[in-house]
Amino acid sequence: MRFLTWNVWWRFGSWERRREAILAVLRAERPDVCGLQEVWDAEGTNLAGWLAGELGMHWAWGPGEVLPHWPDRPGGVRAGVGNAVLSRWPVIRSETRRLPVADGPDEVRVALFALVDAPGARVPFFTTHLHSAPGGSAVRCAQARALAAFVAERAGEGSFPPVVTGDFNAPPDSAELRCFHDASAAGAESGAVPGAGLTDVWRAAPAGAAWATWDPANPLVAGPAKVRARIDYIHTGPPDRGGGGTVRSARRAGDAPVAGVWPSDHAAVIAELAAPTAPTAPD
Repeated sequence: MRFLTWNVWWRFGSWERRREAILAVLRAERPDVCGLQEVWDAEGTNLAGWLAGELGMHWAWGPGEVLPHWPDRPGGVRAGVGNAVLSRWPVIRSETRRLPVADGPDEVRVALFALVDAPGARVPFFTTHLHSAPGGSAVRCAQARALAAFVAERAGEGSFPPVVTGDFNAPPDSAELRCFHDASAAGAESGAVPGAGLTDVWRAAPAGAAWATWDPANPLVAGPAKVRARIDYIHTGPPDRGGGGTVRSARRAGDAPVAGVWPSDHAAVIAELAAPTAPTAPD
């Protein structure tokens, strides 16, 4: 089973050309389930809905609010923003939950849960986009703890390990990520939620593979620091008894221009997880 996460950069830049490039990448990569962040909704069209229609996929939408530091009307059009799930298989149900702001700015950040009816198993799938300010680690920690609690609450609704995707705006060794790497080892000091037990699929990436999902090699990457970082993740819970959910591989995608157009300021991450074992027929 192939999972993807991607921050698709809202309606910034040449968004009409970029959405065609995003579509081309998804069509080439053929993910089974996608978690998308910074998805726009404007003039009766939702980017995720449009992609789903073009690709023949199901979709779910978790609306947020345009962030205070973003332009209100890019191109003169008021556009909404949120997280979305695209799935090759039906979405049984979905739920959007607002994440805490702690002592940070009063902005709307959400996590979207979708229960995917995949062959042989129901997959509890999540996607999110955490606070982005460089000095906002405390806010992201509060959001990461709330996300881990949400995952622990809903993971039992599926027979497949939970899959958690998103733009965490924090590097792998940060406090924000510790509650996802190994809840039992992180300890109370990290604020880990017991039972979350989520691990980063990047451990299965080939040695020496290009790893930065925020990379100055992409001309859309903004900011004076031009920092190279891995801030976009797929996490998964322990495999099931038959090995379903075992991480087979991980890599970047969407990290080059398509017909001269960079799809987003972020690269995507793709992970291959072992499919659930077919149930044994009774004797």
